[in-house]
Amino acid sequence: MAFIDYYKILGVDKSATKSDIKKAYRKLARKHHPDLNPNDKEAELQFKKVNEANEVLSNDENRKKYDKYGENWQHGEAYDQAQKQQDQQQHYQRSSRPQDFGDGEYSDFFESMFGGGFGNRSGNTKFRGQDFNAQLQLNLKDVYTTEKRVLTVNGKNIRLTVPAGITNGQIIKIKGKGGEGRNGGPNGDLLIEFNISNNTDFKRDGSNLYKTVNLDVYKSVLGGDVILDTFDGKVKLTIKPLTQNGTQVKLKGKGFPIYKKEGQFGDLVITYNIELPKKLSDKEKELFEELAKLQ
Repeated sequence: MAFIDYYKILGVDKSATKSDIKKAYRKLARKHHPDLNPNDKEAELQFKKVNEANEVLSNDENRKKYDKYGENWQHGEAYDQAQKQQDQQQHYQRSSRPQDFGDGEYSDFFESMFGGGFGNRSGNTKFRGQDFNAQLQLNLKDVYTTEKRVLTVNGKNIRLTVPAGITNGQIIKIKGKGGEGRNGGPNGDLLIEFNISNNTDFKRDGSNLYKTVNLDVYKSVLGGDVILDTFDGKVKLTIKPLTQNGTQVKLKGKGFPIYKKEGQFGDLVITYNIELPKKLSDKEKELFEELAKLQ
């Protein structure tokens, strides 16, 4: 098996930070994604290589093993253990009577760790498959309701349910959807990180939403009604007379869904921003002057 330089695949140095690796992975994953390159086998192959490189280098423990053992990082510790056992056995053989061990026993074990054959003893060692990492880009409106999605990971379509209320940066684990185990070992897991962009007028903080509503000076002084868009429809707000700039009102249950608590929602907090007129007619100026005299 030829050595795979994961750093070269991502186009980063060995001294690259986690942020550098994440940035390089995102750029290349978008470039070679099968959805953007339909029927392009080369792009699909590159996409798989980029994902594999990210799965190793984005994990501190895996990266440490890879830097030490190279392509055989998954079984490096087993290699060290076997080497230790071999050294102990050779020492024992030198200091006691000869033992009934064939010269090739441990070398066979080493070969099995790195692609060669081995007998029954190595076959009993089960290795768990590596975890896969993937990212899913969504808009805020996409996670207001529970939705089903199809995610392509290493050329395989994986169906998943995205629960309402999931947060930006949250990671969901799907068991058994990672790399295949060896010698009957369990498969690794698929770890999906959600990147949620907000292109709405709302600011989200957990399950609560915040929005600023502009009021003209006349409505803030005299009061009245305004129609407001929320995530689940329109509501009518009654503005009290003499509403001050920065006044907040809370609409219970009009916020964002609470993650994995069906039917429960946070609140929507409205902040009023009083907008002064930018230009006055002569009549308006005259009326304001009269009001000033009354004060």
